[in-house]
Amino acid sequence: MAGDLYSVLGVARNASEKEIKGAFRKLARQYHPDVNPGDAEAERRFKEISAANEVLSDPKTRAAYDKYGDQWQHADQIEELRRRQGGTAGFGGFGGGPGAGGNGQTFTFEGDLNDLFGGATAAGGGGVGGGLFDTLFRRASGRQRGQDLEHEVSVSLNEAYAGAKRTIQLSGGGGARRLEVDIPAGVSDGQRIRLAGRGAPGAQGGAAGDLFLRVRVQPHPRFRRDGDDLRVTVDVPVTDAALGGEVRVPTLKGTNLALRIPARTQAGKVFRLAGQGMPKRGGGYGDLFAEAQLVIPDPMTKEQQELFEMLRATMRRERAASE
Repeated sequence: MAGDLYSVLGVARNASEKEIKGAFRKLARQYHPDVNPGDAEAERRFKEISAANEVLSDPKTRAAYDKYGDQWQHADQIEELRRRQGGTAGFGGFGGGPGAGGNGQTFTFEGDLNDLFGGATAAGGGGVGGGLFDTLFRRASGRQRGQDLEHEVSVSLNEAYAGAKRTIQLSGGGGARRLEVDIPAGVSDGQRIRLAGRGAPGAQGGAAGDLFLRVRVQPHPRFRRDGDDLRVTVDVPVTDAALGGEVRVPTLKGTNLALRIPARTQAGKVFRLAGQGMPKRGGGYGDLFAEAQLVIPDPMTKEQQELFEMLRATMRRERAASE
């Protein structure tokens, strides 16, 4: 991914985990595809900040990124090469520096890292290509890291709420295989989940690649998602809206909650039910917002029609008196 990941999230390099989490949530709400339907630029930004958060929210991958920059995925290979060369091979520009090995050799690189890695780290791709690093590493051990794999999984909003399991079929990098994966509760549409070491196996004892799951959350017939919050429309009888009453509000937990409707409630009024939304990555839940939709009896009995006509006549008299 181009650009500095800290800049993508708008935080300092020494930002705390809490600051990173807060910055991601703010940006995710702003650029989420559900909030910006059909906006390609917003979708691109959402994918960009999701990828940045994926790296920086994990202490291990963040440490690798801080040390090796955009080559953080090859940290294990770089360290292995350094060990093979007496722990002193320098790689200027991403945390390493020139140094003399125990055998008197020095490996220093101050140029473009894409040259060092052969320019073969394509998006979603796998191991190191045929650059200087690849040549040195092959000579040192013959081991190669396995290819990273990407797979798309589709879940319902109910499954995104509770979490789910999927059995997926992977091919390439050693043949076809079936793998059971966990989809965490609270996952959002477009989120990319990294499963370390679940990609293609490495060669000659090299580390396996990673598996990236691209999640697609299907629309729900009743609930609308807004970040960690949910929105739903509830029917309110016009009599309860006028005089006050109580209605039942559905939740993704599978239970209905009682909601008190105050007298003189207008159509479109929104009620907040705290903690009834989607699970949050840092713990807790978002909120559920219920919008009142007024309904009249249909079909209407003769008595009901007469009562409504009486009400209309009364309102007309009051209106005429006030004019």
